[in-house]
Parts: sequence; structure tokens; C-alpha cells
Amino acid sequence: MKIVVLDGYTINHGDVSWKELQHVGDLNIYDRTANNQIIERIADADAILTNKVAIDAEIIKQSKKIKYIGVMATGYNVVDIDAAKNKGIIVTNVPAYSTESVAQMVFAHILNITNSVEHYAILNRNGKWSKSLDFCYYDRKQIQLSGSTIGIIGLGNIGMRVAQIASAFGLRVIANTSKPQISLPSYICKCGISQLFSESDFITLHCPLTKEIHHIISHPTIEQMKSSAIIINTGRGALVNEIDMANALQNGRIFAYCADVLEQEPPSEDNPLLKCDNSYITPHIAWATPQSRQKLINVLAQNLVAFNNGKPINVVN
Repeated sequence: MKIVVLDGYTINHGDVSWKELQHVGDLNIYDRTANNQIIERIADADAILTNKVAIDAEIIKQSKKIKYIGVMATGYNVVDIDAAKNKGIIVTNVPAYSTESVAQMVFAHILNITNSVEHYAILNRNGKWSKSLDFCYYDRKQIQLSGSTIGIIGLGNIGMRVAQIASAFGLRVIANTSKPQISLPSYICKCGISQLFSESDFITLHCPLTKEIHHIISHPTIEQMKSSAIIINTGRGALVNEIDMANALQNGRIFAYCADVLEQEPPSEDNPLLKCDNSYITPHIAWATPQSRQKLINVLAQNLVAFNNGKPINVVN
């Protein structure tokens, strides 16, 4: 089996191993693939693996040998799964590989704001503490997590892990989810979306992007929130209307916005969120710990082995 990886660089900078995939077949890895290079590179491939290189209906139509497309991520919107199904091509994804890493990033953002760690570290490098008349100083309000309310939109693997960590911090946990209350741990209270917006001190997004919830965070829903609310988005950029969010931050309508994802990646230099003092943007790295990336590669290999054995797993089409 000839396997072509179209965009392997973000998965592996050389700090994790492709070994498990190399055992499955003849592995050909490209760091990046431009749109006009796709057809040539997959011409004699049996299986292709892609992270962000889009495999649309036209590419699938022109593919002569492809029997399998493996998405090197959980979200699989980069592949036209209907076109693949119509041609008998199996499409798989890798679920739940980054749960721990993404949940960790959620609280990295939260704690950075609530305790102002970066703020004080920078001031102290410039001698602020050394010049203090008192044994300590503080020019920002510290925010205690215990006793505050966190609202979680979506209770998949990551949302559930965030809820568990939040409970350990002493946060009251409310969630908007399709799961029945009886199936949830006792520390999670299911609620409607309006209640979540109005009661939450922290709102964190862990839902898939669908047409129904595109821009679920926008001016009308922001108006339902506390002005002290802190919003964290490690889900999908398009869950948030970025213009409305930037306006809310600049006008003091929302206290802070934290995001590891944006609608356009990389973002344009004039994205207003990049210029807001109370906007904290990380470059889509929540998933990217070496442990998560190695697990991703290992599951990619397991998916291919199962496909070769006639019992495919993690099939999305």
C-alpha cells in the first residue's frame, strides 16, 4: 500500500515518530502541499492522509487509485465525504487524541487572566517589584475560580474533561448539551443556552461547527452575558463573530476573550482581535503537545491497519 501524507509538518516537526505508519505501507511524506500539487502527488497512492489540505469532489473524481482518505484530525470538513462515499472511498478521522492537551489550554488561558501571571512577570522584569514600598503590590483584580460559574457549550470528550477539571477547582459547572441530565455527573447541571449566557463567569466552547451554531457568539448573545464574562474558544473560529467580539471587548461589554482558533488561519494582520488588549490569541496549538501528536500518528496507523483487515474503524462517511 502506498500512503501519501499531504501536510505532515504541523503533525511532526521531527520530535515524534512516524514509525507506526511506516510499518503499514510505503509512506511518502510531504511537509506541505499546494492545491496545484495535490493531483500529481496522489496519482499512484492507495491511501492519502491530510490535515488541512482540502480534498474536494473534483480531486476525488480525478483520483484513480485512492481507496482510503485519513483525516489527521478530529474534524473532517476538509474532505467531501459524500463524494468519497459515492466513489467507494472510506474516510476516517482521529477522535479524542487531544482531549488532555486542549483541556489544559482552556485552563492555561483562564489562569493567565484570573491571576495575571504574564502581566506581573513582565512588570517585574522591568523592576516594578524592586521599587515597591510594600512587600507586595497589585494593580489588577485577582479572580478566584472557586465559587464562580463556568458554562460549557458541548459535552464531548473535551467538554467533559474541562467540566471535570473545573469541578476540581471548585467552579459551579453548567452545560448546554444534548445529553440528558440523568447521564451526567452530579457536578454538571444541564441548562438552556440563554441561562448559560446570563449566569456564566466563564464560557468555553466545545461544540462542533454546524450551520445552526455558526457565530453562536455574536452581538445578540453577547448582550445576554455579564460584562465581566471571560470567553474561551478552543473549538472552531467561526463559532464567534470576531467583529462583534472585538467591539464588545473595546467597549467593555466583555471582560476578556481567549481563543486558540480563528475564522481565517493564519489570520489577516488587520484582524481586530489581534489588536485588543483584553484578547488573548494562541496560534491553534492547543492540540499540539508531543503526546497528542504521537497519539494522533499511532491512531492513524491503527485506522489504516483496520482498513487493510477489512474492518475499518473511525469511519465518518
